[in-house]
Formats: sequence, C-alpha cells, structure tokens
Amino acid sequence: MRNVMRKVRTMTFTFLLQSPPLPISPSPPQFSLYSLPLPTQRFLTPSHGSRLRSGSVRTLCTKSIIPNMEDSGSPPLSYLTQREAAEIDETLMGPLGFSVDQLMELAGLSVATSIAEVYKPGEYSRVLAICGPGNNGGDGLVAARHLHHFGYKPFICYPKRTAKPLYTGLVTQLESLSVPFVSADDLPEDLSKDFDVIVDAMFGFSFHGAPRPPFDDLIRRLVSLQNYEQTLQKHPVIVSVDIPSGWHVEEGDHDDGGIKPDMLVSLTAPKLCAKRFRGPHHFLGGRFVPPTVAEKYKLELPSYPGTSMCVRIGKPPKVDISAMRVNYVSPELLEEQVETDPTLQFRKWFDEAVAAGLRETNAMALSTTNKDRKPSSRMVLLKGFDANGFVWFTNYESKKGSDLSENPSAALLFYWESLNRQVRIEGPVERIPESESENYFHSRPRGSQIGAIVSKQSSVVPGRHVLYDEYEELTKKYSDGSVIPKPKNWGGFRLKPNLFEFWQGQPSRLHDRLQYSLQDVNGNPAWKIYRLAP
Repeated sequence: MRNVMRKVRTMTFTFLLQSPPLPISPSPPQFSLYSLPLPTQRFLTPSHGSRLRSGSVRTLCTKSIIPNMEDSGSPPLSYLTQREAAEIDETLMGPLGFSVDQLMELAGLSVATSIAEVYKPGEYSRVLAICGPGNNGGDGLVAARHLHHFGYKPFICYPKRTAKPLYTGLVTQLESLSVPFVSADDLPEDLSKDFDVIVDAMFGFSFHGAPRPPFDDLIRRLVSLQNYEQTLQKHPVIVSVDIPSGWHVEEGDHDDGGIKPDMLVSLTAPKLCAKRFRGPHHFLGGRFVPPTVAEKYKLELPSYPGTSMCVRIGKPPKVDISAMRVNYVSPELLEEQVETDPTLQFRKWFDEAVAAGLRETNAMALSTTNKDRKPSSRMVLLKGFDANGFVWFTNYESKKGSDLSENPSAALLFYWESLNRQVRIEGPVERIPESESENYFHSRPRGSQIGAIVSKQSSVVPGRHVLYDEYEELTKKYSDGSVIPKPKNWGGFRLKPNLFEFWQGQPSRLHDRLQYSLQDVNGNPAWKIYRLAP
C-alpha cells in the first residue's frame, strides 16, 4: 500500500510540474510604475475548488514580472495575484509535502529576522504583535516567540483565538516564556507610549470585506499613529506581515486611508498590492521555494544572502546620518570591580566576547604613522597576547610594516558592538623572533601559506588574475605535501602596551572609560587606573 501511495504521489508531483501554469493576470492599469513594491499575505483561504483542507493557504511568487521601482536599477521582480498564490500553495502543501505548521514556522522566523535586521532590540525592545484568527495571526505568534529569544520584549494581542491544536500550541509556547497576552480592551488608546514596534498580523490576502470588531478599532489606532510623523514625535514602527491588514491583495489601499507600514515582509513572493507600498523597508521571507517551482512559474526573486531567512527588496532608504544614534544600556564599569592588571582585564572581556558568539572577536584596528607623521589604519587579526604584549603577523614590506620600521609605535582598537565595549591599547612595537614567526607560518592552512608568498602586500598589481595565476602555479608545485618555505619578508610584530582604555557604553552618552597608564613607582613599573570623562 505504501508503494502504491508513493507512486500516486510521484505521479501527482510530475503532473503538477509539467502542466502549464494558470494564465497570469495582467497588472491592473491603475498601478503606477513608480510605486514601491512590497509584501503581502501568505495564507489563502481555499475557495472555488481549492483542494486544501483547512481555512488558509500559503502563497508563492507570481509570474507577473514587473521592474522593481523601489530602485530603478533593481532586476525584475515577480508579483503574485491571489489566484497564482493559491495554485503554488497547493503544490507546496500537496505533492511537495509541506504542512501548515512548517510554513508558519518558516514565515514567523522570516518576519522576526527581518525586524531584527532593521530595528535593534537596544532601541526597539517593546514589541506588540496583534494577531488575527487565521494563519497570518499564527505567523505573528511564531514571530513573537523568536523575537523573545532575540532579546526583545514581546506582548501579544490575540482577540479571536483559534481552537485548533496548532494555534493553542503556539499560545502555550509563548505562555511558557512568560510573554504577556493583552486584551484589545486593555490596550491603551495611544499605542505610541508603550511600544516601539507593532507587528500587524491580523489579516492575510484572503480577507474580504470590512474588518469587524475589535480589529476595525485596532486598525484605526494603527492608522492614527501616522499623525505623529507630521509632529516629528517618535512613534512605534509598524511591520505588516505579507499584506497590510485591510488592504486589497491586488489593488492595495483603495482610499489611501489604511495602514501605512514602515516595514512590509512579503512571504514567499510579493503580492500585487506590494507595488503600492511606500515604506522604507521591504523584505522577502520564506526561504522554501524549490527550484522546480521557481522554474515552472518563471519566478524572479532576489537571492537570499548566506544563511539568512530574509532578503531586502530594493535599496535601503537614505538616512539622516546626523540623526543616527544608539542609546547604550550596559552594566556599570567600576574601578573596584576591574582587575588591577589590564592584561587580565582584557582577557576577561575577550573571553566574554568569545562566549557571546561574536564574529572575529580577535579583529582589531591597527593604526600606525610613518616618519612624516602621516597616520594610516587597517583591520588585522590578533594572533596572541600575554604579559609581554599583543602579536599579529604581516608582510614586513607592507604599508604597515614600512610605517613601523620608520616609527615603531602603534595603537590597537577592539570593538565588540553587541556588548557595547571597546578597548584601546597603545605602545611601542617590535618584531618577534624569527623562530616564532616560522612556527606560526607553518601552523597556517597551506593555502594561506601560498597566499603569503604570492602577495607582495601593498604593491601595485596589473590585475587579480596575476595573483591567481601565481597561486595556481605554486599550488601545483607544492601539491606533493612538501614544506612551503616562509618568505623572509613575512613575520610577526608585538606591541608592548603602556596604555589601555576600557570603554563601556552607557545611557545618555555618560559612558564608562577606565584608563590604565604604566608609571614608574619607586623605580618599578606599575599600572595606575584613571576614570576619564566620556
């Protein structure tokens, strides 16, 4: 019986992928080519012969391909009509084997990562997720759970709860994390004072007609927040899931009196109404479209970077650089709490940065000056430190190597952004013994060893092909595993500190700054700690 079912399933999948797609509806003529494309809702209520069982279905990308006018230089982007989305969802949840809860989990994670991409928890920590009774509301519940784990403080308004196990399970998960649920009646009339981000997860693209209580009043309150833009008061940002609640899936905001979200997270692919989105942030989420489906429907979608669950559509908005700031919140850095030896204090902070999972914790800015006192800086990697100093490796004939031969002093700067910390270190610099450089060189990957031979660092090259041609030649030469000789002009430097500064970001720019200065005390070197004004 299992074999028979497997054959039937395979035959159905083959039929769906080989059969021609539904005719693509032309774009409504009233859409301006200069309107900005953005998201819509992903779950669709089956109707008119839809074969899906439950109330809502997920949408995929459309074959209606229109230039992305958020950025005239962007490649074409596919938009979905409601009908196209339904057909693709049937494929996903039929022969492709996806379940509603799987797609909901992927969608909610996509929404949460999109929010975290733009609105950092340090400044936008209080999140209100307003969830409707359908799958769009389920996405909001999942997003809230992930945002909790990302360091946000979510609150849930879920007026019309769905009794199905999928939704009751999501509620149980949030309650186990002590995420508060707030009734619509208990929400303040003015949402601007209690929340930094509002997630609009009320209605999906399958919604028709006028919103009923209490959602009509909730939408009214979200619309009223837009008045704060005219008074320059700070107001919560609105993030709509797939389609702004109350919008028509294809025609958008009919009378221009609906929600104007700051961010729209399209799921699977943007819906046609997304072309009317004019907010600054449009993201695509739902990284689960199989290549066979994309090819069949000729979907034009942006590529997801790395392991990300979301991708920006169009270019980021222009920003007022002078207004960019973060209000740091950190533990106090007190003199009586730090180590008396700055190298031990650095070890403590370095270990905490590593434990926090920061990328390249050992990355540091190295600043040097030449004999004419012209400064230069670059990022290098710390490769060791102890009471004798801080070590890195480079080509001695590089710009930094040349500077250090003329003026053997330097400054190091470590910046650990998520911990609100930086460390400055200054002192004289010397070359380390040749034997130490030799040992480290041969501990490196063989490709890096060959790269050190190929690169005459900081010299002019006619093209990158010159480097790669020589690299391939040397790779073949040493393919037998023989020892690769260290270049004579390559080795390590050691900075011997005479000054440390530990900086901890604090609210209102009243940062903690503790400086360790090396001084002579009765003929012996000793570290003295000073507090510096921020």
